[in-house]
Amino acid sequence: MLKNWLQIFLHHIKNNKLFTSLNILGLSVGIAGLIFATLYWNDEQSYNAWNPENEHVFQVINDVGEGNIWNTNPAPLNAFLKSTFSELESHCYLNTWYFNEIIEYNGRKELIDRILDSQNTFFSFFPFEFIKGNAETALQDNTSIALSETTAKRIFKDEDPLGKQVLYSGRNLVVRGVYKLNKKSSYAPKVVTNLIHKRLDQNKDLWGNYNFGLLLKLKNPSESEHVSKKIENLFIEHKTKNDAKNAGLTLEEYIEKYGPAKVILEPLKTARLHSIMDGYPEGKGNYQFLLIMVGLSILILILSIVNYVNLATANAIKRAKEVGVRKIIGASKVNIIKQFIFETILLGCFSILLALVIVELSLPYYNNFLNKELLMNGSQFYLQLIAIFITVIIVAGILPSIYVSNFETLKVLKGNFGRSKSGVWLRNGMLILQFAIASFFIIGSYIVYQQVDYMNTKKLGFEGKQVLSINFRRTNDEQTLLRYYTIKQELLKMKGVTSVSTGVFTFGEGARSSSSFSYNDISIQGENMAVDFEMLDMMKIKIAEGRNLSPNFSSDTINTMLINKTTAKMMKEPNPIGKEINWNDNKLKIVGIVEDFHIYGPQIEIPPMVFFHMKTIDWMMYNLNEVYVKIEPENMKETIANLEEFWTTKVDTKYPFSYDFVDKKFARTYETYVKQKDLFSLLNIVVIIIALFGLFALATYSIERRMKEIAIRKTLGAETQTLLKELSKQYIIFCVIGFLIALFPAYYLLQKWLENFAFRISISIIPFTIGFVVLAILTLIVVLSRAYEATRVDVLTYLKYE
Repeated sequence: MLKNWLQIFLHHIKNNKLFTSLNILGLSVGIAGLIFATLYWNDEQSYNAWNPENEHVFQVINDVGEGNIWNTNPAPLNAFLKSTFSELESHCYLNTWYFNEIIEYNGRKELIDRILDSQNTFFSFFPFEFIKGNAETALQDNTSIALSETTAKRIFKDEDPLGKQVLYSGRNLVVRGVYKLNKKSSYAPKVVTNLIHKRLDQNKDLWGNYNFGLLLKLKNPSESEHVSKKIENLFIEHKTKNDAKNAGLTLEEYIEKYGPAKVILEPLKTARLHSIMDGYPEGKGNYQFLLIMVGLSILILILSIVNYVNLATANAIKRAKEVGVRKIIGASKVNIIKQFIFETILLGCFSILLALVIVELSLPYYNNFLNKELLMNGSQFYLQLIAIFITVIIVAGILPSIYVSNFETLKVLKGNFGRSKSGVWLRNGMLILQFAIASFFIIGSYIVYQQVDYMNTKKLGFEGKQVLSINFRRTNDEQTLLRYYTIKQELLKMKGVTSVSTGVFTFGEGARSSSSFSYNDISIQGENMAVDFEMLDMMKIKIAEGRNLSPNFSSDTINTMLINKTTAKMMKEPNPIGKEINWNDNKLKIVGIVEDFHIYGPQIEIPPMVFFHMKTIDWMMYNLNEVYVKIEPENMKETIANLEEFWTTKVDTKYPFSYDFVDKKFARTYETYVKQKDLFSLLNIVVIIIALFGLFALATYSIERRMKEIAIRKTLGAETQTLLKELSKQYIIFCVIGFLIALFPAYYLLQKWLENFAFRISISIIPFTIGFVVLAILTLIVVLSRAYEATRVDVLTYLKYE
């Protein structure tokens, strides 16, 4: 029986090569899209899933009001966590970022990235597998260092690293552990040191300095809310009461006015995709983008299956006599259903194999697109692949097989089946669904393009072209400023360099510190924008009122400041120029208002900012990490080469020259949305192609069924134009219905997507108009081309049998 079915299947393929190919190709593209989305989904879901402590580990996040949510904490909590929190199994202070630093061994130097400074409990929170040493002793004191396996091989080659001494940042440290780094984790450092205690001791009495990441391991995860309340009470007792006293208010008045301290304990288990902020050094996954990927992939697979079912039911007309004969000789309805499901399984296998080939060939580009290293392996992936295959077979195989099995034997054998309306409603309904999905993609693609184009062309308030941001490694706070000015004077002598300045912030990432100040009982949390004198002018950031900071005024390095327009609005002061503000116990006078500019990506609101010279607040030098150099566009490569030579020979002889163009670096802040635009555009093309495949095949079959009608109409004198209109009319009606079905989902979902942006376009009628026109034109091209070909045939071919 199977042999007979296989022979019939091969005969059918041989006689319908084009449509079988279109069917397999359309289905394989849909399956490939879902495989891509599945790989991405698995990768994001795998973060911390391996960690047996993931339900017990919580990150401490502080909501300090005014929309400011920080994943950093003050050091004084350390003493209380040890003594008064019986709910805790342990805690760990650590950095929320990585260092890049040179590690030296026997004269060999290796620049290692992803170095973490932490307390010695780190490996109990992230229990990586140790191949040398163990988690308990790896960070036993401040002379210890632990290395990942690959890092140990880089530094020690074939030597046993355990017990060896390395030079790190001027310190001799002993390697006491080597661990495997082969699992997805929110913390995945290549090197871990235990040097954080010095900084903790320096800040042990400073409740207002939120400088450290903090992880808690709870004995019972259900007590997280209780623990957060206890921490909030500590903040009230040791910080809020002092703040209230300094403000001349009672504790109740202060809390009513500024709100209480709010502490959030966020579980590690869900942190990757559902964290309220980007609080881990390995970053936060984009859950919305993940859902978009999966959702669009499912839509494309639905489109592919609909396309398959449409073609299968339409093509079944050609096999009607085969089914009729099989029924006459005794084939049951169940037997025919099994036969057609068998054929669907074979086509599904071909489609799966082709889909895997497409994925394998495209995976490097997909990884580059997502900045991932996805691979097709793992039992979970293959189980999901089998589930996809079974779903496709069930959905794509059952409908056509039931439809075919219900053919009426007498009608088929009498030749009347061709004029039957059986199955037309199903094909038409699915064609409308195809039009709806295609409409959604065309409309969505255009709106996403408009938003990304708006961000690309929006005035940012600064100009970063030809401005290099050069990585600057400071020494210590006393020498950093003097060293910077020496470098600045030398750079200004170089050919091609037009200006040099600096600021303790990064375009696209914001300032490196934030402080609050009060004005007329209004509390403002501002970004601290310490700058050199020429910084604003170099970046063409305009002064709206008053004046810029200037070396001509000695007070500008002592007690003056600028604010941006956002800060001025929040102060609700009609004329802030000349007003004095108490900023972190420093009395500063406002001498100018800066035009608002984007310090973060254009998808984020412009925050309040305060500007002062670097000398005004001396501790700001700790945050100085970049020198900005503007160069002439002519001979740019030569100028950059000269900068590199100077930097590596005179400024930083140990580290490679590292720079970025400010405008390009800023553009990467909304790179995710540019990728979403590219994704939508690519999938839009795929969807249109699949939909046109289906339309082409369905129109061909539909017109073939009406060839006798066309021949009779031509014989009776019908013009070609009339015939074309008659043959294409129903498809335009289906196109309109599909477009109308897509209108609300497209508007609603795209409006939700636009809510990600503080600065966004308004959805107009243009994308919908363009969507309908494009779809209608493509429909007419396909249908009219097939219809015109049908009107050119010899009528005798179809009439001589009547």
